[in-house]
Amino acid sequence: MTAFAFHTVASIVSEPGAAARLGQLAAERFTSVRRALIVTDAGFLRTGLLEPARASLVEQGVAVQVFSNVVADPPEQIVHEAVDVARAHETDLVIGFGGGSSMDVAKLVAVLAGSDQPLSQIYGIGNVKGQRLPLIQVPTTAGTGSEVTNIAIVTTGETTKMGVVSPQLYADVALLDAELTLGLPPLVTAATGIDAMVHAIEAYTSKHKKNPLSDNLARQALALLSQNILTAVENGSNLEARQAMLLGACLAGQAFSNAPVAAVHALAYPIGGIFHVPHGLSNSLVLPHVLRFNASHAAPLYAELADIVVPGTSGSAEEKTEALIAAMQQIAQRSGIQTGLIEMGIGETDLDRLADDAMLQTRLLGNNPRELTRADARAIYAAAL
Repeated sequence: MTAFAFHTVASIVSEPGAAARLGQLAAERFTSVRRALIVTDAGFLRTGLLEPARASLVEQGVAVQVFSNVVADPPEQIVHEAVDVARAHETDLVIGFGGGSSMDVAKLVAVLAGSDQPLSQIYGIGNVKGQRLPLIQVPTTAGTGSEVTNIAIVTTGETTKMGVVSPQLYADVALLDAELTLGLPPLVTAATGIDAMVHAIEAYTSKHKKNPLSDNLARQALALLSQNILTAVENGSNLEARQAMLLGACLAGQAFSNAPVAAVHALAYPIGGIFHVPHGLSNSLVLPHVLRFNASHAAPLYAELADIVVPGTSGSAEEKTEALIAAMQQIAQRSGIQTGLIEMGIGETDLDRLADDAMLQTRLLGNNPRELTRADARAIYAAAL
């Protein structure tokens, strides 16, 4: 057996309604905490769903400051603002409350607020020095898995992004409470759910760090997600399906944090960066075409995943791969999200720019089961039109 290392968060709580006990959970875990910063976005703050968690912290004698300026694809300025607020509040506990963007900013606040390292010095892999503040992550979408990953993505220019990858970014606690996701619109539920499914699929076929633990997590994640996504989309008040989606996204996050994602994400990032398409939808748009491209090298593994998503499928590995692709396309179609780049205002004249940007994603492309050239990337984008 090939040697491997596996890392993840120290504690996961999966329980509907658990966010209302956040103060108690924090007090049990961090006995000396007195000043918490909640990092979220304005939209989620307006829902009022944050209030029970905030109130439970106050009941435990914790002074709570809320930073709600996070936006999708957060730029460096937002990170700087959040760090300044954390320092002014003398924060000793950071809580990410939201989607991937809020949780990513929370990670960076936790490592920067008590440090003299500037943000610019921690981009890349393993560049964070020293310890971080205690960190709790509470996802409000079932998609990114950011609550259990050691990665944070920051927008650094008009269309460019940089990543921070470091063990210090793993949270102390991930709290999965599906009551916080009940208000998610169907299209957001679908796009984030497919994002999580992509994490599981790519982790399972990752070229270099795929291992028995990541494989089992990816398989269990894909089972939970594939069995519950359409229920969650079509009946958003189904708490059982919502909790299953949250757990599936979390397990997929654990999988890809150890067996990294590949070409689907590499080709999705330029779509999001240039055309401001949400991340999960960007993944969904290119997924079938990347799977078909990879089939010559990954069909046996895709066939194993097809047995989970479409049980009872017979035939060769290649035929099962086509069944997996068809199932993923059907999920996208039934959920009502866009299925072609042209629907996002992307045309033939944009393909060269997309292909150029995709080839810059070398960290991700190196994980792909099949080597991908610029011509391949352009052909995949063309097929996705």
